[in-house]
Amino acid sequence: MKTIDSIEHLEALYDDAVPGSITKVRTFITPAYRKWIDSSRFVVLSSVGPQGTDASPRGDTESVAKVRDQNTIWIPDWRGNNRLDSLRNIVQDGRVSLMFLIPGNNNVVRVNGLAALTADRQVTDQFLRKEVHPKTVIVLEVVEVYFQCAKALMRSKLWQTTDDTNEVPSAGTFIKEVRAEFDAEQYDASYAEYSKDRMW
Repeated sequence: MKTIDSIEHLEALYDDAVPGSITKVRTFITPAYRKWIDSSRFVVLSSVGPQGTDASPRGDTESVAKVRDQNTIWIPDWRGNNRLDSLRNIVQDGRVSLMFLIPGNNNVVRVNGLAALTADRQVTDQFLRKEVHPKTVIVLEVVEVYFQCAKALMRSKLWQTTDDTNEVPSAGTFIKEVRAEFDAEQYDASYAEYSKDRMW
């Protein structure tokens, strides 16, 4: 298999970029983009570090991020598995990308920027839920913000009403591939109940 080893070779395979895909990019959060981010309960956080790249889903029962001003976004880090892949990357290399999604809407809002972490209680306490605050908050300085056209989500029918859950492996199944004796069914049933009480 031959690989593409130069930008010139790559660009020769494609037409020029659609002009609107370039001119739509903003360097700050406009009122329309703020409304979208405020309405989004789910974001994918992509980061890069010395050990490689990472893409992490982040979700919330309300806005997944807080727009502080037109140049700054805060994202709380709620309790999870404590792998800290994204957070380690941010400490070592602040470059991150975000993809904000809204259920049922085929557009995506993308933000690129430079991130840092804070454990300052004046910041973490602003996300207090049920007497729990996040251990850290991601502070993102916006470099670019723009919307992604709907084609990818439309092709994939991401928001279709049919349930594909029974057609794919469960979390327990993934673990069982590593540990043959693992009880996948019990894990899947208990984890769903356990997670309800430990969301924060």
